[in-house]
Amino acid sequence: MAEIKKDINENYIEEVKKALKEIKYGSLTLIIQDGKVIQIDKTEKVRL
Repeated sequence: MAEIKKDINENYIEEVKKALKEIKYGSLTLIIQDGKVIQIDKTEKVRL
């Protein structure tokens, strides 16, 4: 069971890393419910 939970946590970490690499200006918000990440919001700003 702990191994499954570890895999799930690693998936969240990979998604966060991917989002961070894609964004230049903006914010990244993790939505957590009952101690688990349920959503990742990415807001990107375009600077002119």
